[in-house]
Amino acid sequence: MSAHMNAAIDTVQPIRRPTQLRDTLRQMLAVLEDERQALAGLDVDAIMGCAVDKNALCGRLDTTAPEAIDEECRGLLEAARRVNEANRRVRNLIAANVSARLDALTGQPALYRANAPHARISRAR
Repeated sequence: MSAHMNAAIDTVQPIRRPTQLRDTLRQMLAVLEDERQALAGLDVDAIMGCAVDKNALCGRLDTTAPEAIDEECRGLLEAARRVNEANRRVRNLIAANVSARLDALTGQPALYRANAPHARISRAR
């Protein structure tokens, strides 16, 4: 879907009608679903392709005129937000798992952890 979709997105005019916005949001939902499957299969090439597609679609969405957003579009926007958030959490879990495995291989804890509940600096006694 990547190469074909990107070519179509790059040549399209600004979004001025709800039907155009709905089509773009449906494309985004399809890409987000592809990304979910790529994350589940740890398919790096597919994940990167989805990132490119999402970026292109975001560029397209940036051209949306306010009058193009109707109630159905709001529902599609919320659905895309939810799926994107779920995918983000999966990406973060995968990254945390990789970090833990790398730490285990080196036998050293990470110097920085964004999620550390209580980072402490102590002096040797």
